[in-house]
Amino acid sequence: MIECEDNWNCQLEDITYTAKDGKISQLEHVFIRGSKVRFMIIPDILKQAPMFKRLDARIKGKSSSLGVGRGRAAMRGKAPATGRGTGGRGAVPPVRR
Repeated sequence: MIECEDNWNCQLEDITYTAKDGKISQLEHVFIRGSKVRFMIIPDILKQAPMFKRLDARIKGKSSSLGVGRGRAAMRGKAPATGRGTGGRGAVPPVRR
């Protein structure tokens, strides 16, 4: 593995690829889009890596800056979102007083 980004985009080198029909191919360089990754086996030595320590803290309920929410859903309860329009099709028009 050359590189793996936080969105699971991965660059790999010297890959042995086995197709569904059993045909085996050797590939020099491969890029895999993160949204296509379903399962990955990581060597046990990486359990001690700092990047996984951050995830452990989050899983145990400790605060971490990893995964901070953004957008309107994250603002709910703090301040109302200010936007334009009435909310799309079928929205009730504003009441004039």
